[in-house]
Amino acid sequence: MARGKLRIYLGAAPGVGKTYAMLSEAHRRVERGTDCVVAFVEHHDRQRTEVLLHGLEQVRRRQLDHRGTSFTEMDVDAVLARHPQVALVDELAHTNVPGSRNAKRWQDVEELLVAGIDVVSTVNIQHLESLGDVVESITGVRQRETLPDEVVRRADQIELVDMSPQALRRRMAHGNIYKPDKVDAALSNYFRPGNLTALRELALLWVADRVDEYLKQYRSEHRVSAIWGSRERIVVGLTGGPEGRTLIRRAARLAEKGAGGEVLAVYIARSDGLTSASPKELAVQRTLVEDLGGTFHHVVGDDIPAALLEFARGANATQVVLGSSRRKSWQYVFGPGVGATVARESGADIDVHIVTHDEVAKGRGLPVARGARLGRARIIWGWAVGVAGPAILAVLLNTVHLGFANDMLLFLTLTVAAALLGGLLPALASAAFGSLLLNYFYTPPLHRLTIADPKHIVALAIFVGVAVSVASVVDVAARRTHQAARLRAESEILSFLAGNVLRGETSLEALLERVRETFGMESAALLERHSDVDPWTCAGHVGLGRPVDRPEAADVDVPVGDHMALALTGRVLPAEDRRVLAAFAAQAAVVLDRRRLQEEADRARTLAEGNRIRTALLAAVSHDLRTPLAAIKAAVSSLRSDDVTWSEEDQAELLEGIEEGADRLDHLVGNLLDMSRLQTGTVTPLIREIDLDEVVPMALGGVPEDSVDSVDLDIPESLPMVAVDPGLLERSVANLVENAVKYSPPGGAVLVAASALADRVEVRVVDRGPGVPDEAKERIFEPFQRYGDAPRGAGVGLGLAVARGFAEAMGGTLDAEDTPGGGLTMVLTLRAAGPRVDVLEADAAQVRPVEPERQVS
Repeated sequence: MARGKLRIYLGAAPGVGKTYAMLSEAHRRVERGTDCVVAFVEHHDRQRTEVLLHGLEQVRRRQLDHRGTSFTEMDVDAVLARHPQVALVDELAHTNVPGSRNAKRWQDVEELLVAGIDVVSTVNIQHLESLGDVVESITGVRQRETLPDEVVRRADQIELVDMSPQALRRRMAHGNIYKPDKVDAALSNYFRPGNLTALRELALLWVADRVDEYLKQYRSEHRVSAIWGSRERIVVGLTGGPEGRTLIRRAARLAEKGAGGEVLAVYIARSDGLTSASPKELAVQRTLVEDLGGTFHHVVGDDIPAALLEFARGANATQVVLGSSRRKSWQYVFGPGVGATVARESGADIDVHIVTHDEVAKGRGLPVARGARLGRARIIWGWAVGVAGPAILAVLLNTVHLGFANDMLLFLTLTVAAALLGGLLPALASAAFGSLLLNYFYTPPLHRLTIADPKHIVALAIFVGVAVSVASVVDVAARRTHQAARLRAESEILSFLAGNVLRGETSLEALLERVRETFGMESAALLERHSDVDPWTCAGHVGLGRPVDRPEAADVDVPVGDHMALALTGRVLPAEDRRVLAAFAAQAAVVLDRRRLQEEADRARTLAEGNRIRTALLAAVSHDLRTPLAAIKAAVSSLRSDDVTWSEEDQAELLEGIEEGADRLDHLVGNLLDMSRLQTGTVTPLIREIDLDEVVPMALGGVPEDSVDSVDLDIPESLPMVAVDPGLLERSVANLVENAVKYSPPGGAVLVAASALADRVEVRVVDRGPGVPDEAKERIFEPFQRYGDAPRGAGVGLGLAVARGFAEAMGGTLDAEDTPGGGLTMVLTLRAAGPRVDVLEADAAQVRPVEPERQVS
């Protein structure tokens, strides 16, 4: 059966009109012929809401009594039996009355959805679990009724029901929300304008975030690269200079003007060293952007404008904020600069803001600094100077002859300029061409490629040698500078990686996402295998698509040890990038090992806790073991003594004492063994279908004879069979009855009653003792808990812990409730026999077997 669809009307506060909108939608669906019923809607005496209930079919509610008061709850069985197309269920976060089918109404709704019924429901933003602390800080009220955020996130439709705080307060003042006697208190407390405004903002932002998640998922699935300006995302390009703080603050102000604006600060570490960032300044700017609610990103890119725009489009950004260039005017001959290039290539979908600052045109930290490798533009200029320069110089010197020595120095100057601009090859070309021009025009015989004077031969040789030497030195210096700049960029990335580790960003997925983002890849995965012949498995994956099944299928793979590899898809990285990538891969392996060590530590902690429990068991039962043993020893010694002649009555009394001591030891040792099995997880239930009246009466065998008559059984024969382990069920009920008898007042009766509830059967053990406060109801199920001033002879406090452990092992639950009129009621909930028994048996078959002598049945 197809799962039903969930539609939720979300509001910021009570009274905004969620139920009204839900009922209006129901009337529209009924008019269209949809089978729609009201499963549970509370109108709270609001006349307009009550009027909308007319004309809609309402499923009968279930009556429940709790603490002497009658309550009504949604009857899930009745709705399932009716099986409409659409069911209206109000107040999704509501907590059901004890004794209901489920503890929470959203769990009831989940059953309806599984049954294929569409559900329309309502919820307020303050009931989301993740916002509990925020709502409490705003309103001063802690919400007791909450539901997991995931329940609302999984909804097929979420419709925001919005109303301004002023309009909502007017509705309150007119008596349309609460009764008149509660209006003044509500307006002056929870419904203050500030509270309502903050809650409204929470609701709007939560819905906007969820819509944004859907948009990201859609763009990822359909590989949409165009910018969709549905939300203002502002990318700030940082260079690591002092102007970065100004840019971040300006971007934050721009984001505040838009709805749900987001700031993403990005620093691009260029591999050719054209940027020179201060790590200290970058750390300050990272802190600033995070304090302002933005995020900081570190990316590697050879082409800064292209890398910046690629990041902006990948983040679906609508605006880019850059600082005015720090170049001086003459330095624009080397190119238009990053800002102008980004503005020209951004297209119509991204707005570029150039922000002025105090460092404009001061020339500090210029992107054409001395650490640069020779780029294409400089090489072109080098060839131009090296080839065209000597020809132009020759034309000029033919008009003004300065002498051979001066002419040679001028040609040498051009060769040095060509070397400085274009490196070795343009300088060699300039030296060769210049020497030919010097020989042809300025050495006798003129206009011939011969040399008459040997001194001129030496001069030209020195000229060529100096030119080649200068060109070689410049080329080597450029290469060394490039290597140093590359190492600087790598050190910045590694420093950033180390900083993430120190800040605690050590999850494998977060590290892989950082790798993917840094190198601009589509996906990243960490693959591993146990041996050379085993298949590869994915230990972690982020990005688009499914992870590759082997390293060879990736665009880039970096081995980590013998049986682990980091695999990236998207593009082929140059070899020089693999050094940094290897550091990331090694860190990913460390993170994976750390996670597994943490899991091992958790398991060791669990075993240590079990050992602690067993040690505490031995320490706690020393007296309880000695007392019956001493009584048995004394009775046996007395019977074996030849000095005393015992009458039959005395012998019977001594034998009875031995039997009582042995029973007490058997009960105590049984609880100890059961608790040990529960702590070590070796309880294997053997599930089968039985009747309760076959097991529950047997559980009364351990009740003292003088108390047996005070236990009343109410086990109807019409009850369905239950899927349980008979041995575990008997021990659980026996412990519950023993506990109830122990704390019941003299002459007080203990009731053991059973009833059917949908697909479950409840066994209630009711006493009229002192009861247990609400805050202690969970604590009584912990080991070694005795209530009040119970004497040591009353046991070691394991009965209820064992009973709950056995109940949970059988797929049931055990909870404590107050008995109406005083006392405590233990509610043991079991699964009724039926289709779900197969699931239980399948689960039981997967539990690892234990030794036959330790198996409970």
